[in-house]
Amino acid sequence: MGLTQTPDVSEAFASTGIPSLDHILAGGIPRDCLFLIQGDPGVGKTALALSFLMAGRDAGERGLYVTLSESPDELHAVARSHGWDLTGIEIHEVRPTDLLSEDENTLFHPAEVELQETTQELAALFAKIRPRRAVFDSLAELRLLAQNTHRYRRLILRMKQMFTSEGCTVLLLDDRASLDTDIHLQTIAHGVLTLEQLAPLYGAERRRLRVVKMRGVKFRGGYHDYKIRTGGLDVFPRLVAAEHAAPFKAERISSGVPALDELLGGGVDRGTSTLVMGPPGTGKSIVSTQFAVASARRGERAAFFLFDENIATLVGRSDALGMDLSGLIKKGSVVLQSVNPAELPPGEFAATVRREVENGARVIVIDSLNGYFSAMPEESFLTLQMHELLSYLAQQGVATFLVVAQQGVFGQSAPVDVSYISDTVILLRNFEAAGRLRKAMSVVKKRSGRHDNTIRELILASTGMAVGPTLEELHGVLTGTPTSVGNGNAARTR
Repeated sequence: MGLTQTPDVSEAFASTGIPSLDHILAGGIPRDCLFLIQGDPGVGKTALALSFLMAGRDAGERGLYVTLSESPDELHAVARSHGWDLTGIEIHEVRPTDLLSEDENTLFHPAEVELQETTQELAALFAKIRPRRAVFDSLAELRLLAQNTHRYRRLILRMKQMFTSEGCTVLLLDDRASLDTDIHLQTIAHGVLTLEQLAPLYGAERRRLRVVKMRGVKFRGGYHDYKIRTGGLDVFPRLVAAEHAAPFKAERISSGVPALDELLGGGVDRGTSTLVMGPPGTGKSIVSTQFAVASARRGERAAFFLFDENIATLVGRSDALGMDLSGLIKKGSVVLQSVNPAELPPGEFAATVRREVENGARVIVIDSLNGYFSAMPEESFLTLQMHELLSYLAQQGVATFLVVAQQGVFGQSAPVDVSYISDTVILLRNFEAAGRLRKAMSVVKKRSGRHDNTIRELILASTGMAVGPTLEELHGVLTGTPTSVGNGNAARTR
């Protein structure tokens, strides 16, 4: 759903203390309401609740944390692990099981006696503290205390009336111990947020959240990745390209190699994506690096995201070709980031790319998509997420280069087919001629204008990258084993 804001967000919403989560919630949690946070143990419910209370404390609002499962010492330990100080927040521990002695009352059901005592204790606590923000952790103990669904629903309704009618915004934390009662809670709550933890077959666990409902607010729907770091939850809102359209000057950017620009019909257009594909060893990374280096030399900023290759290897090879990539890195014109896809969820990767664009990057190189897709085989919609990311980059006027390695020495197929979402496709090939292995280059597709349809030789030397003349005297270059035509001599290069 689209994101909207009210005229005065600070008055209508209570901040969660996590700006990116407030963005997803269209400003924060609606004030004077009851909000449900659901999730299995370990998803960060406590960290989120403490962020919510600290944000209120910093805004001058009194906060109350009622714990039925953790001791105050345990809560302070959690806070210390994040570098937080809970001074100014009231923490009260309620122990329903301690309200009954060993000599149980047999006249009334234990749940009725214990529930009444707990409710009275909460009412007295609220009257004493008068909080503007309150957290109850967790509902599992209250669910056990109530014994049945009817009594449990009555208890939650009573708590809702008790707190929200006096101007208090309440978070209820629930570990979903009983799925049967989830629907009852969700109908009572003004809003519902679910937190999930997924365990892939390989790599670190992935966490994501989703706003299930929010009455009267157009929140950002769908799943959003997040991580628990020192300092709280780091949430990565799902990227919606349509919300980030920005004007930019339409122009072609040069690679710095005239023959390559000629092959591309004058260069690559801003706001387009270029797929550089071919088998291993054909120079895919070097071609992409050439565009980034040329951009940096024009005073622009370029950013690399390396999934497969080591940073030192790329820099050393580029310097050996006379590109002086290390010098541009020292100047800050080029930024290289090594990415471990087993540790990086798709949402965080998109947020990382977006951060570089906001810092001024005009050329983005993703090298390669093979590692990104292969490391997350359980992600069913990676291609759609990549399409959304490319759409965002296009609307920002960024020239994007995607590297994809094909299988086999001469290139048989690609494990990832993203050619249909790319505006330009540069195809590289190894081929054998005159007793040595050579490299060929051709432009297969260019949506934004004309391009040369010839096949040329790619030459990598200490003086830099060069593109030779058309391989007119060879037939079948793209197969890897061409045959001679004309006078039978292999094409000369310059």
